[in-house]
Amino acid sequence: MSEKIRLGIIGIGNMGTEHAKWVFGGQCPDFVLTAVADRNPARLDWAREHFGDSVTCFGEALPMLDSGLIDACIVAVPHYEHTVYAIECMRRGIHVMVEKPAGVYTLQVREMNEEAAKHPEVVFGMMFNQRTNCIYRKMRELVHSGKYGQIRRTNWLITNWYRPQFYYDSGAWRATWAGEGGGVLLNQCPHQLDLWQWICGMPVKVQTHMHFGKWHDIEVEDDVTTYVEYANGATGTFITTTGDACGTNRFEIQLDKAKIVAESDRLTVLEFEQSEQELSATTRNPFAVMPVKEAQLELDGQNPQHIGVLNAWGGAILRGTPLVANGAEGINGLTLSNAMHLSAFLGKAVELPFDEELYRDELMKRVATSRRKENVVSVYADTSSSYAGSK
Repeated sequence: MSEKIRLGIIGIGNMGTEHAKWVFGGQCPDFVLTAVADRNPARLDWAREHFGDSVTCFGEALPMLDSGLIDACIVAVPHYEHTVYAIECMRRGIHVMVEKPAGVYTLQVREMNEEAAKHPEVVFGMMFNQRTNCIYRKMRELVHSGKYGQIRRTNWLITNWYRPQFYYDSGAWRATWAGEGGGVLLNQCPHQLDLWQWICGMPVKVQTHMHFGKWHDIEVEDDVTTYVEYANGATGTFITTTGDACGTNRFEIQLDKAKIVAESDRLTVLEFEQSEQELSATTRNPFAVMPVKEAQLELDGQNPQHIGVLNAWGGAILRGTPLVANGAEGINGLTLSNAMHLSAFLGKAVELPFDEELYRDELMKRVATSRRKENVVSVYADTSSSYAGSK
């Protein structure tokens, strides 16, 4: 491979456009943008206007993958096609970065991961850009250190994903079972679901109450409340919606010896004077309150987001340095969202691992009757405000 990695992008929609701008603008120095593919002629016209003759435009992805013009590829297409094109890249020895989510259902992602295992020479990454946020990196460090004991409870209230009706009307595939495979869990929350399991581990039981089209004229979920249980007896909740005009992003972790809270771009750690178990067993005060002090944290202040993920990917390809997120890890957060959907579909708690064939079959029932949007004109918008900070 030459000193620069020749990059192609499949899908010049909202996120693909941002990736193209970053690379073409020199913010990802290991890469040079050489090709893009999109089925929408208007987006190819946009690419020609902005990138000129240095970037070759393709109306379909496979001719680009077979062109010999690229060494690596970003897959930024509707969710069902993530695994399809990732596998096509792997089979051609092309390094691949997949936008979130990894796919729509775990069986297709397992197929992608199995293909990746056959091609160890391919550097396979997942666009979990929130893992670059120093707040969540520190939370993971603290939890995994064991310094504060075991997790007792986790709560994530993530309701600042507000979307008006026009957002859903801006693309024919949006908010349909056939086009997107889900709503807020598949589109907005893959980052939080990934972080939740990355920091706290996977639960063993999931029970979800879900509303479909409660706040919008859509067929998929836009309001979700989930309760989980962990193997050690800890419990957790995950609450999200795209219907709250003034929402909240608060992530709490209660441990034996501390309480950790991430909110409003701030991380707070309250250290207990002793473990809860010790206080409970020794105090003679029936209304005892745990003495606490706020820990002084050292954060590096870094939060490079998508550009950080891309630059780490470039480093992994050229120099063997670590990825932000290995592509095979994408199945974990998707397992959580699939389990939430299955619980809502069946109206009961679901244990992990769940019946993945049953989930696929239940999803396909909804795909078969999915609404087809007619005469939709796709709208492309600046997405930077939707992932800034700790959101």
